Amino acid sequence: MTSLFKGSPRTRQRDDLEAGENRSTDVGHDADDSSGPFDIVSTKNAPIDRLRRWRKAALVLNASRRFRYTLDLKKEEEKKRILSKIRSHAQVIWAAHLFKEAGNNVSNGHTGQHPPPTGDFGISVGQISAITRDHDHNALEALGGVKGVADALKTDIEKGIHEDDADLLKRKNAFGSNTYPQKKGRTFWMFLWEAWQDLTLIILMVAAVASLVLGMKTEGVKEGWYEGASIAFAVILVIVVTAISDYKQSLQFQNLNEEKRNIHLEVTRGGRRVEVSIYDIVAGDVIPLNIGDQVPADGILITGHSLSIDESSMTGESKIVQKNSREPFLMSGCKVADGSGTMLVTGVGINTEWGLLMASISEDTGEETPLQVRLNGVATFIGIVGLTVALLVLVVLLVRYFTGHTKNFDGSPEFVAGKTKVSTAVDGAVKILTVAVTIVVVAVPEGLPLAVTLTLAYSMRKMMRDKALVRRLSACETMGSATTICSDKTGTLTLNQMTVVEAFSGGKKMDLPESKSQLPPILSSLLIEGIAQNTTGSVFVPEGGGDPEISGSPTEKAIMGWAIKLGMNFDAVRSESNIIHVFPFNSEKKKGGVALQLPDSQVHIHWKGAAEIVLASCTKYVDASGNTVPLDQDKVLFFKKAIEDMACSSLRCVSIAYRTYDMDKVPADEQQLTQWVIPQDDLILLAIIGIKDPCRPGVRDAVRLCQNAGVKVRMVTGDNPQTAKAIALECGILNSEEDAVEPNVIEGRVFREYEGLEREEIAEKISVMGRSSPNDKLLLVQALKRRGHVVAVTGDGTNDAPALHEADIGLSMGIQGTEVAKESSDIIILDDNFASVVKVVRWGRSVYANIQKFIQFQLTVNVAALIINVVSAMSSGEVPLNAVQLLWVNLIMDTLGALALATEPPTDHLMNRSPVGRREPLITNIMWRNLLIQAGYQVTVLLVLNFRGESLLGLEHETPQRATEVKNTLIFNAFVLCQIFNEFNARKPDEKNIFKGISKNHVFIAIIAITLVLQVIIVEFVGKFTSTVKLNWKQWLLSVIIGFISWPLAALAKLIPVPQTPLHKFFTNMCNRRPKSSKSSLEVTNNSQH
Repeated sequence: MTSLFKGSPRTRQRDDLEAGENRSTDVGHDADDSSGPFDIVSTKNAPIDRLRRWRKAALVLNASRRFRYTLDLKKEEEKKRILSKIRSHAQVIWAAHLFKEAGNNVSNGHTGQHPPPTGDFGISVGQISAITRDHDHNALEALGGVKGVADALKTDIEKGIHEDDADLLKRKNAFGSNTYPQKKGRTFWMFLWEAWQDLTLIILMVAAVASLVLGMKTEGVKEGWYEGASIAFAVILVIVVTAISDYKQSLQFQNLNEEKRNIHLEVTRGGRRVEVSIYDIVAGDVIPLNIGDQVPADGILITGHSLSIDESSMTGESKIVQKNSREPFLMSGCKVADGSGTMLVTGVGINTEWGLLMASISEDTGEETPLQVRLNGVATFIGIVGLTVALLVLVVLLVRYFTGHTKNFDGSPEFVAGKTKVSTAVDGAVKILTVAVTIVVVAVPEGLPLAVTLTLAYSMRKMMRDKALVRRLSACETMGSATTICSDKTGTLTLNQMTVVEAFSGGKKMDLPESKSQLPPILSSLLIEGIAQNTTGSVFVPEGGGDPEISGSPTEKAIMGWAIKLGMNFDAVRSESNIIHVFPFNSEKKKGGVALQLPDSQVHIHWKGAAEIVLASCTKYVDASGNTVPLDQDKVLFFKKAIEDMACSSLRCVSIAYRTYDMDKVPADEQQLTQWVIPQDDLILLAIIGIKDPCRPGVRDAVRLCQNAGVKVRMVTGDNPQTAKAIALECGILNSEEDAVEPNVIEGRVFREYEGLEREEIAEKISVMGRSSPNDKLLLVQALKRRGHVVAVTGDGTNDAPALHEADIGLSMGIQGTEVAKESSDIIILDDNFASVVKVVRWGRSVYANIQKFIQFQLTVNVAALIINVVSAMSSGEVPLNAVQLLWVNLIMDTLGALALATEPPTDHLMNRSPVGRREPLITNIMWRNLLIQAGYQVTVLLVLNFRGESLLGLEHETPQRATEVKNTLIFNAFVLCQIFNEFNARKPDEKNIFKGISKNHVFIAIIAITLVLQVIIVEFVGKFTSTVKLNWKQWLLSVIIGFISWPLAALAKLIPVPQTPLHKFFTNMCNRRPKSSKSSLEVTNNSQH
């Protein structure tokens, strides 16, 4: 959206030095060439080549699953290519659409360019769509201009359409609804097909078929099918469970995307402004447009003031287009770059170019997160180790088998050269291959990067309930690393429920702000005129009486509410004068103005804005008698003192002023009028008002929670620094008056004067920035990022877009935020509440913590399963865990484990830690300690059972075959129960109470119960398939005790202190020491020679 800020005179220019350097300051981009392919600390705005690098470096056995929900690079490039040719693309589709329509008309007996008007309206959908789409001025004039089109659509251009269901239904039937056919999401069967693509699972299915054929050949149909069928069933189970999990996830993303597209906006219906969904807009609707809004449908401009539209989303060109009576056509999907206006909707949905385009390109929801990229690196490393181990096991077992070292239960060799049948030898080799491939299945964690998406999908769904809509997946994760939040004041830290509580007018303080009797008639009349005309809001008075309904921004509502108490009749005042030109309020100038022509050809220019800024332009004021008198030094000091006192009471201060002007000096030409700068000097002060906007309840606690979590909250506001300071003290951003000194509290203009390192040092200290412009916010974000901070920024205005885009996490406001701000943001705070921002931080940390829990759990299984099978294979030529058992373990570890641990809700404990550094290792020293102790315990116990199990379990009197089967079943059972018990340990890697909050996680309890029940069924009832035998109660008890010991062991392990330095740095430092010492000795030698 940066194109939006280049053409508008009231927003930053490309070469504006105050706007900050144009270079990216993202920490992730400056190390692109030197860092490894999996080291991308920020994927926000990352170049395509950088993203392609890590994909090429990843060891992948199932690309469709591994790269699920990452950006489809081919599709992204294709989308960019289409967007660059967007106009012609839309025209081609429209031609095809018309051709199809013409064909239908011919078959129905109709001919001609457009079908005649039908039903209740004086114009057909074809006629009206063609006028707007082709920008046909002649056709528009032939219909009588915008008024003629409005009459044909049965619309009042002032009051809009009638708001009754029958009329809306007629309009939808005649002109279509504002929706477009979307590409269908992937079906369950597509996910099932993708789950099949795993190379290891394909090999296992081939092995299962070979085992089935050979088994039935050697052991007969009745007994020989079990092993092959059980492997096949286990593989199918893994595939189905994987597909179900992935499909459910995709449905969540579809729902979230629907929510993102469902924009809410105001329309004028029956004379009142009502909020509707973009999908409910119909032809004939009258829609007010303000800076930052999205044009929701095709239409024609009714009235506009300095209205400029950014059409880059439709034309592909970064061009701002002025809209007026000569250029009145508005295209759906474009953004309002500047000014304000009102439009008449003429085309909706598929009858607009935007609708045609949206229907023709499928939206790619993929987008990688830094954690996903890093986990691909982890998965690749584990995969390489696993493949090496599996290859080693395969070679060792094959060599042992074909050299006769593998024995049958009676002690005879399984293979004797020249005597063993070929089919038996092949069957033996297939079994060995199956075990080796299954080790690869367990060792290559395809589901590890996908676990991030599972966690994020779960978190995103829950965050919606906490009033946060995630637009970019990675923001959810990055928020856990946030070290500072730059927050707006109004509506975020405060309630945005504004009321006028103090007023200075007529040169003195009014005793009762609402008392009309205190003001002379001329002053009252001018005030009401200025408030009614210099606004983007409106007032609707119900016909049957009742309280007036005021719409507009909270500040506008407060001021108009005050004016109504002073006797303002909004519609009557608006009809008494004509608007010549408008200077819309913007956050750079902090004021807005309007030029009016009165019936006697007088011109009044009204200004309204930040109290001290408007006061500085005043040279006179209206006194208590209604006379205009010069503003002397004493009176200036009186008003400045009034502003300061109100600001110290946390009131927002607004000045209202006006001046007269000669009609002769007003440009007559429309083109010149759009460029006319309304005079803003020699103003006459009418009033200064103080508006109360109370702090949100609970915001102080939310700020304290952030501070305890190591996240500094900074207030960045356009308000007076004194008002900002008062609110900051109330919210707890400043602890005391002693803190409220520069640079803790600073003005935007002071901050922007600093440069380089000095600016960075000042930025570090800032707690409150008052009278800041959007450029100041951008400078602050850039300075903090250069200091190594992970910066979250809240914003609601169009001019906040650069700061939202530059920040690591851009948070826009759902209620007050413009569409431009929302599109530039990563997360939308739906209730505009700072407490919701803090909840996002909690969820961000929860995502990271849950992934770490899953990694610890998965690596414990990986390490234990690999070591047990490798050691057994090397020493005895047999593996205690066969293919089917390992596939069941893989299912527990991969899909079920991810579901159980990824759905842990956030806890307060997370907010007592410091933010997670972007380059901190994924596997912390605490995780290594837990992992190695648990894996070490499991390996030790199970290897002891493997080599000494028969004597320890008292199986000497059993036949060798029966003894081996019982021992191997016990090893398998104990191993699975160890994982179930260890899943509890993984919940709380650094807390002693592993059961804390377990009752709240129903998914975890359900998965543990399902795993346990299935394990009992596998051991006790389907032994034929899993090569297990029934265990007696003592053996079950022993299995449970082996698993249970992992709990006290974990508690004891947590008493072992771990070093602060990450483990990988120890190895790095050890490797670096030797070259350094040799280098220094070389330097000494060189020096002595000199």
